[in-house]
Amino acid sequence: SDYDCDIHYHPGKANVVDDALSKKERELPLRIRALVMTIGLDLPRQILNAQNEARKPENIKKEDVGDCDHARVP
Repeated sequence: SDYDCDIHYHPGKANVVDDALSKKERELPLRIRALVMTIGLDLPRQILNAQNEARKPENIKKEDVGDCDHARVP
């Protein structure tokens, strides 16, 4: 063996950290899971829509982005 140590288990309050790490992870409340799902499903679509809108020629002219090279925009 590479190590010279003994591990002793102490149940209950004496070993709070180990007990906490070994317990099953608690499930999030439904309202939090629903909020995460709503943001997760809608946010990428909103970002894509905003990017597409910003790339329209009339919006590029309105924003006056100065010396930016518009040819690099995919």
